[in-house]
Amino acid sequence: MAEQSSDVVFESSVTGLELIGRGKVRDLWAVDDDHLLIVATDRLSAYDVVLPDPIPGKGAILTRISRFWFARTGGIVPNHLSDLPLEAVITDPAERALLGERSMVVRRLQPLPMEAVVRGYLIGSGWRDYRAAGAVCGIPLAPGLRQAARLDEPLFTPATKAAVGDHDENISFDTLTEIIGRERAMQVRELSLRIYAECADYARQRGIIIADTKFEFGVDEAGTLYLIDEVLTPDSSRFWPAASWRTGASPPSFDKQFVRDYLDTLDWDKRAPGPRLPAEVIARTREKYLRALELLTGESAPTSRG
Repeated sequence: MAEQSSDVVFESSVTGLELIGRGKVRDLWAVDDDHLLIVATDRLSAYDVVLPDPIPGKGAILTRISRFWFARTGGIVPNHLSDLPLEAVITDPAERALLGERSMVVRRLQPLPMEAVVRGYLIGSGWRDYRAAGAVCGIPLAPGLRQAARLDEPLFTPATKAAVGDHDENISFDTLTEIIGRERAMQVRELSLRIYAECADYARQRGIIIADTKFEFGVDEAGTLYLIDEVLTPDSSRFWPAASWRTGASPPSFDKQFVRDYLDTLDWDKRAPGPRLPAEVIARTREKYLRALELLTGESAPTSRG
């Protein structure tokens, strides 16, 4: 496992706060009854397995991209970002220097037990489903579509949210209504498709195709729905260079598909523990994440303090 340094955070540590849990990428810390601290580490997961080697600075990149999209989507749906300053939460200056750019102070909300997946193109598990059954997550599609084809209309294909080490499972819309109720399910579907459509249009103008993505939502005590976690990052989405997109093949990407492609060349059963990553794969993955940040937001690389 790579050592933790000013550029790399595999697991965060925050003095005076209680650790609630560590996800595949994010660490969650309790601040008070109304707030949480989310720290995006440099951990990388693939096939739902956390790999032993981090991507330096990835957490800061993800946080910047999420903040950018939270700002752009604020008029569509409220999000969990809080006005509580980071200085009031991470009081140790050295910890704040290390974790500041990768941290978000957010409202305490009740997460919905699902992931809102939106697919705009036929790729990944959707492509595999289509080849096998002519449908994606049970939704029939026209015959004769090619890999990476743009769908006539984006598809909402919800999934369960698995614990670390387990695999997310696609579910039908009817199953989703049984879990969270029909009215809430319809609200989540409508918002997910709207966010995707508007943000995908923006990204296309910046040279990036958002092939698919997943959103997470939470509710407050009054039942108001909020966008939470991360939004349209290279960890939660497939980003393709628009200029390189062609049907019939999997396009190059600005996301962790590059790592998945490397892992597919190994004799690995997609179960923990994950294999080590060569230095070249780590470096090229970081470059892809940085390019996505630059194209989408116009921002340059995070500082060396990540």
